[in-house]
Amino acid sequence: MAQAQQPKSKRITIEPITRLEGEAKIDIFLNDEGNVDNAYFQVVELRGFERFCQGRPVEEMPRITTRICGVCPGAHHMASSKAVDAVFNVDPPEPAKKLRELFYCAHMLHSHIAHFYALAGPDFVLGPDADPSKRNILGVIEAVGLDTGKKVIAARGYAQRIQEMIGGKATHPVCGLPGGMSKAITEEERKEIEEMAKSLIDFAKFSLQLVDDLILKNKVYMDLITGDIYHHETYYMGMVDENNKVNFYDGDIKVVDQKGKEYAKFKPKDYLNYIEEHVEPWSYLKFPYLKGIGWKGLVDGKDSGIYRVNSLARLNVADGMATPLAQEAYDRMFDILGDKPSHATLAFNWARIVEIMYASERLLELATDKDITSKDIRTIPKEKPGEGLGCVEAPRGTLFHHYWSDEEGIIKKVNLIVATGQNNGPMCMSVKKAAQSLIKNWKVDQGLLNMVEMAFRAYDPCLACATHTLPGHMPLEVIIRDPKGKIVEQLRQ
Repeated sequence: MAQAQQPKSKRITIEPITRLEGEAKIDIFLNDEGNVDNAYFQVVELRGFERFCQGRPVEEMPRITTRICGVCPGAHHMASSKAVDAVFNVDPPEPAKKLRELFYCAHMLHSHIAHFYALAGPDFVLGPDADPSKRNILGVIEAVGLDTGKKVIAARGYAQRIQEMIGGKATHPVCGLPGGMSKAITEEERKEIEEMAKSLIDFAKFSLQLVDDLILKNKVYMDLITGDIYHHETYYMGMVDENNKVNFYDGDIKVVDQKGKEYAKFKPKDYLNYIEEHVEPWSYLKFPYLKGIGWKGLVDGKDSGIYRVNSLARLNVADGMATPLAQEAYDRMFDILGDKPSHATLAFNWARIVEIMYASERLLELATDKDITSKDIRTIPKEKPGEGLGCVEAPRGTLFHHYWSDEEGIIKKVNLIVATGQNNGPMCMSVKKAAQSLIKNWKVDQGLLNMVEMAFRAYDPCLACATHTLPGHMPLEVIIRDPKGKIVEQLRQ
């Protein structure tokens, strides 16, 4: 639980921050008037997958990189599978691509459902000021009823079951191979997936209605969503298909500016022409920015290279959704928000529900596709390995896997630019602005601190995926306490 320091302390630390994957803290610094001078969203863990993948056979990468994170292993598996396709210069058959996308829609569903109901949900169902002991999934179920809880568990279970059927395991899948997939699905499995997809569409309708009933009809919540506290005007990035509609598995990368004008549209393999990374000494997480604009610091505006990814960003850059019910939900969302692109950070949570509908509808389309049970699911690589790039839209935003291999197929270099990393700058900005807007004249309480946390939670960060930079040294801190818990000595290396 977040703890505020004694009144009139000039430093407030929220540690650990709650309802996210990974380890981070927030430090808020007050001036003499008790208002916020600055606030830091600081990632305090390091994974370093890029380094210890070196020296491994490149075909192992789709299995290794799923271990980056247990929350989004499917995203890493698909991006990695596409990267090894490119390393071997092999194009999977169309049925294999459809099977991968079928798996991936299920992955998006299981992740979005978990975030909306278990992580973001308590803030809107129970309210930001609710007792911290109640702000969790159990508190949500208590508030909305056991039947709703059962619907959530069943829907997420369907998504996990589909991942298991196609991926070999529900978590840490093993289905992707260079040039395709490891196994086809049977007609019996296809029928089971079809029925689950129909149920998931019903669940998406239920979730959209829940947004209506609990959020859109609540003036306090809508004022929070559309007000200034969580408002940032940035660039946005996301993947679009040939019709400029949202697609999670394949497409071009599109970037729009603060007014919705297209800034760039490029093939994923050209990402290094558009994205650069900045390093700060106080975080293990890099700060990607638009290379053509440059790093201008953690600031909004057209002259700043800061951009955002994730659900709302995808909807902001796209012309719409590729399925009918999702399109209806998309139109309604922007009608209510009033602007496109929307700069309302808390609307990331709403956009996830629109994407739940799209993923469910697309799941049903693929489950009823005539090719989906085809045995033609792999093209055997015949060329020497080299360099390859794989990209998908992870639940948290655009994900790049870039591998360099020698002629024997051994990894020489890996570059991972993950969604949470791309949102690092915006998360820092959101935390600072929320803190400055909410904490005034020394007034600090649990509700206000939770509202500061809501600023990063909207991005659904996955910090274990994202930490790839090592500052000047790995800090080692030893704290010695007496039997009552009082600090008697603190050593730092």
